[in-house]
Amino acid sequence: MMSWQTILAIGSGGFIGAILRAYLNGLISDKVPHALPFGTLGVNLIGSFIMGVLVAYFMYTSFFSLHTKSFLSTGILGALTTYSTFAIESFFLLEGGHLLLALANISLNAFGAVFMAGSGFYLVKYFIK
Repeated sequence: MMSWQTILAIGSGGFIGAILRAYLNGLISDKVPHALPFGTLGVNLIGSFIMGVLVAYFMYTSFFSLHTKSFLSTGILGALTTYSTFAIESFFLLEGGHLLLALANISLNAFGAVFMAGSGFYLVKYFIK
């Protein structure tokens, strides 16, 4: 069972992550207007890179407490990344008959997020190890 401190850490982080998601999504969408939802893509790629950085840092150092790890990863990044938004945007692209845009959106989000998570992980591993 989770402690109340862990629940509070995750909830506080989620509050911040949700606000960051809305802000970054809007900022990217305003700067890169396109039929493809680049705001969601940008948030997913940024969040995936940061998750890779954090996981590597958590693995190779003992600097952060369990509550801080929960605040950063499950809280902030859990609310920051937008896979439910990605799913419905992809569905609407498919439903609207935009098969190529839907496939591009799905591919860029899925493969881009894995690539960015790995990039963040190896970047920290390189500098710490």
